[in-house]
Order: sequence, then structure tokens, then C-alpha cells
Amino acid sequence: MARKYPVYKGLQQPLIFKGFRGKFIYWGIASLLAGLVFGALTMTMINMWLGALVLIGFVAGGLLYTAARQKGGLHAKNRTSKIFILNRYGRQKPV
Repeated sequence: MARKYPVYKGLQQPLIFKGFRGKFIYWGIASLLAGLVFGALTMTMINMWLGALVLIGFVAGGLLYTAARQKGGLHAKNRTSKIFILNRYGRQKPV
């Protein structure tokens, strides 16, 4: 007799963490780290309050940019309005 095992059906879904999906999780982490680095550098070189503003600006701006880019989808989509003529050697100039 063949045994039946439960199959987890969510394996083909992208990883989701705090509303960010797939590659955008790494973009969010990168914006957090960039904010910390640039904020710390500004705090040590110029002023503590300016460094705090830089830190908040980088983190908030990076996360907002990441959220805006995520709305476009997980994969880059190039949509052209041009017509390409294909021959057996590949694409020619657009018409």
C-alpha cells in the first residue's frame, strides 16, 4: 500500500517578513544598516543631533522607497511600446 504524507503547499510562495516579500526583505535590511552607518558617522564627525536626523531620514526614506518599489512586483517588468521584427538571427532595430 502506498503511504500518503501531508504536503506543505506554501513552498512556492515568497518569504514574507513584516510586510516585505522576497528580495525586498534584503532591501529593508540594507536601508536599516545604511542608516545606522551614516547616522553613526555623522554623529562622530559633525553633531549628535544631526546624526540622529540623518539616521531617521535614511531608515525612513529607505523603507518607504522599498515599500514603493515592492508595489511594482517582485520581478522587474520592462514593457515596451515598440514593435520588434524578429528574424532567425535575433532582434533587429525597433520600428
